[in-house]
Amino acid sequence: MTVSTETKQTVKEPKITLVGAGPGDAELITIKGMKALQAADVVLYDALVNEELLSFAPANAHKVYVGKRSGDHSYSQEAVNQLMIDYAINYGHVVRLKGGDPFVFGRGFEELDHAASYSIPTEVIPGISSSIGVPGLQQIPVTHRGLAESFWVITGTTTNGKISSDLYAAVRSKATVIVLMGLHKLAEITELFKAEGKQRLPVALIQSGSTVNEKVVIGVVDTIVELAEENKIKAPAMMVFGEVVSLHPKFQPIREFYDILAQE
Repeated sequence: MTVSTETKQTVKEPKITLVGAGPGDAELITIKGMKALQAADVVLYDALVNEELLSFAPANAHKVYVGKRSGDHSYSQEAVNQLMIDYAINYGHVVRLKGGDPFVFGRGFEELDHAASYSIPTEVIPGISSSIGVPGLQQIPVTHRGLAESFWVITGTTTNGKISSDLYAAVRSKATVIVLMGLHKLAEITELFKAEGKQRLPVALIQSGSTVNEKVVIGVVDTIVELAEENKIKAPAMMVFGEVVSLHPKFQPIREFYDILAQE
């Protein structure tokens, strides 16, 4: 009697790993994040993720773009949540690849919470947040003895389209204020600093930090809107307000200019 043996396809256990891809440069992902990509059956990646990272995933892994950025909301958060679940159940290990760090304006916990409602095991692999990493690459420390003892990281625009109420408190502090996703609110934000008498507070605008499209503009609150227009700064761009920006080499001529004015 001949026994027929059929090869059955192995059904993989569902798993979801949230991986922070870092601020843009593919080499800034962690080793642990890279290993997760190498073990992925599916990669769901965001708009600000460097697509070079997809090459770390197996050739037969599904790579699915689920990006959301200003002017392009192809996928709602609810749709992304459900795609993540469907792929995990049908294919196994889903790597949710998110720009920066998953928990810094990345809505990472919402995705974890959704996965938990399906009892799917999850893991989080942090990434370098652009809020710290991008200024650091420009040799702008977010804290520095004698200049800033703390820093704020604030979204430029809330879900209702208005400036975050936290900004009103931040502008009154001596802390470094880092604003993400708020370039179109730059003029409005600078008015808050002016109202506190901080017209000459140093400011850095950094577009597409750590990538080949990076642009850096250094100025003060009084001039930064004009400089942004002159240099055609576009999103994604972050703003860094604070005395720590004065440590950037490009600020020295600005300091000298205002020193001359003060002597006249």
